[in-house]
Amino acid sequence: MLENVRILLVDDHAVMRSSLGMLLESYGARIVGEAATGDEAITQALKLKPDVILMDITLPGTDGIEATRRIVTAWPEARILALTMHAEEVYLSPFLEAGGAGYIRKSAADRDVLDAIQKVLQGQTVLGTQSVQELLKRGKKPAESRDLDAALSEREREVLVRVAHGYTSFEIGEQLNISPRTVDTYRSRIMQKLGLEHRHQLVEYAVKNHLLE
Repeated sequence: MLENVRILLVDDHAVMRSSLGMLLESYGARIVGEAATGDEAITQALKLKPDVILMDITLPGTDGIEATRRIVTAWPEARILALTMHAEEVYLSPFLEAGGAGYIRKSAADRDVLDAIQKVLQGQTVLGTQSVQELLKRGKKPAESRDLDAALSEREREVLVRVAHGYTSFEIGEQLNISPRTVDTYRSRIMQKLGLEHRHQLVEYAVKNHLLE
């Protein structure tokens, strides 16, 4: 399932790193490095260039949010999945804004962790159910001042909602009876119309415009 996927584990608890590492290796992943602090995570990430980084948010010294920001700034292709005890918006929003590609609770089932890693590898933004609810608690002001109806077509809105929910291009294509390549074209067009640069911003936009309610 995760055959030869290279993963960097970042957590200040050795037991957590060990148990998570054993789980992932049992599904074929390769743990290429471990880090216990944010500074170590930055060094390891830029040296090893793993396929996925599992990042704890609360770390000694440089926290996971700042470490994510520095890694993504130096290496924009980084795929960083937050695996944390915290689902509060005070943590969630800054992590996504820092360039994080996904967010899942440490209490999530093993299957959910594996699914999250796979979706991150496919370029999707991953939010657990509780994380989505935290985003929905935000203020009522939209992310952009533009009129959503004027900016996007009905089909583009359909694609945007499904992207925000974490569906892959293949899954969206099946739901809308179009090809995955066409889904990717819609996604690129949506981002261009809305002036967005990162896929996680699509999630932010959908939430702030109440498309997921």
